[in-house]
Amino acid sequence: MDTLKRIFQAVTWINEKGGRFISFLVLLMFGLLLLEVFLRYALNSPTVWANEMSQMVFGAYVVLSGGYILAKGGHVNVDILFSRFRRRTQAKLDIFTSVLFFMFCGMMVYYGGSLAWESLSTFEHSQSAWNPPIYPVKLMIPVGAILLLIQGFAKLLEDIRIAFQAEDSIGERPKEKETL
Repeated sequence: MDTLKRIFQAVTWINEKGGRFISFLVLLMFGLLLLEVFLRYALNSPTVWANEMSQMVFGAYVVLSGGYILAKGGHVNVDILFSRFRRRTQAKLDIFTSVLFFMFCGMMVYYGGSLAWESLSTFEHSQSAWNPPIYPVKLMIPVGAILLLIQGFAKLLEDIRIAFQAEDSIGERPKEKETL
């Protein structure tokens, strides 16, 4: 069990470090859009690539950040009800609903992997005037889904531990302190 715990701690560490790195993609998107607005309206010389590039960066940002968000407890919850339950009850509900989570992740890995493989096998490019390769972005779909799936297993094990421990407290889950 210690080995499994260390593996999931390593996955959480990877998702946290990766999430912090991925968060800087927001600055890249901001810079691209700011450049496009400046070139379009100040110099009357719009680009053919900045908008599409920012969309591709945003796509990678969204799919790769799922594991980080799960590790930080940031996914959507019905807190108005959920926070009123005891911690053990919260964990039991999370265990129960994890079936849906794993089905979703499994489909993302399977269909996202299929989509990525098809795109990679043809070295797919967009059909725009810029015509960049889009298979690298599509490869991020199964990668992000796998990171989310593995983080989900780590969360499930933590929920199982909490659901069957002796102590029981009421209220929200303890917040992790942010360190930047």
